[in-house]
Amino acid sequence: MSPTAAAADTTAAEGMVYTRLGQTGLHVSRIILEWDLWVLDADKALPIMKAAWDAGINTFDTADVYSNGESEQILGRFLRKHQIPQSQMIITTKGDFHVAIDDMKMMGLSRKHIFDAVDASLARLGTDYIDLYQIHRWDYNTPIVETMEALHDLVKLGQVCYIGTSSMHAWQFAKAQFIAKQRGWTPFVSMKNLYNAGYREEERDMILLCRDLGVGVITWSPLARSLLTRKTGTVRAKSDMSREFMFGKTNAAECEQTTNDMVVAHVRTIAEKRGVSMARVAIAWLVNRPGVTAPIVGINKPEDIEDMIAALHLQLTADETKEIDDAWAGRVLPEARRRVRVAGRGGLLRQ
Repeated sequence: MSPTAAAADTTAAEGMVYTRLGQTGLHVSRIILEWDLWVLDADKALPIMKAAWDAGINTFDTADVYSNGESEQILGRFLRKHQIPQSQMIITTKGDFHVAIDDMKMMGLSRKHIFDAVDASLARLGTDYIDLYQIHRWDYNTPIVETMEALHDLVKLGQVCYIGTSSMHAWQFAKAQFIAKQRGWTPFVSMKNLYNAGYREEERDMILLCRDLGVGVITWSPLARSLLTRKTGTVRAKSDMSREFMFGKTNAAECEQTTNDMVVAHVRTIAEKRGVSMARVAIAWLVNRPGVTAPIVGINKPEDIEDMIAALHLQLTADETKEIDDAWAGRVLPEARRRVRVAGRGGLLRQ
């Protein structure tokens, strides 16, 4: 059963829920699927994509840099294999980084690179347009005026329907939106940022700004790279890397003791009492946060899709929500904020 357009925050029984992206008329599924062939090869990705589509997920997120363009190619292959009209699927992709070439000058948010990157993404996807085109990171080497005008022109050319952005400082986002409004150009309609029960720095400024401007918030790493699914006494290299990734080497151990362990423990306790997975509890907490449109989830096997959709219908009690909320230490983490929003081009972050 393919997804269909729906009114804001609508659902069919216990299935997928749809909502508007910010103040646009675009209806997205409240679970967005993302995959990366660095983690999952094409033979495994295609069945997951089909299961997600059949379950009602109508929004698929990728980026030109994911596996040097192969991720976009696989999405295009999926559309053609199952004869899915582009009008029924919402495709979101991103540009900024260099793809499959060594020349580092061929990256960033200059007018030339944006136009070249969109043409290349369209060729890999095999589509006529991109529903939501996002800039992957802020470009300190290109005036934002040049970037915003180029994005506006792409919308007017019909190659892009909406534009969004990802992981930057609130002042940068506000500046870009102000320039667009001042000059009558297309503004950003979405912000893709790092936000989960174990990392809530975005609540200080970015999410408040997005709510005030009516911008949709789509969150990456909703499970903190599996940290929020960690069982008692288990040791996972990926989870340990996630803790350092979000909090930095210098204070990773301290934050683990004061924040992460407490958050994970509460998520685990609630999951055990409810008889559900920790992932379901973490996603349920996230989708009910003010301003959040949808989390972007990476799924490794088709059966995980049902669990993610079920999270949309799991209603945490006020006490359960408070337990998770109170575990957040609310400390200022300048190193983490710098790493998340600025360091992406060095290969540290590619979400």
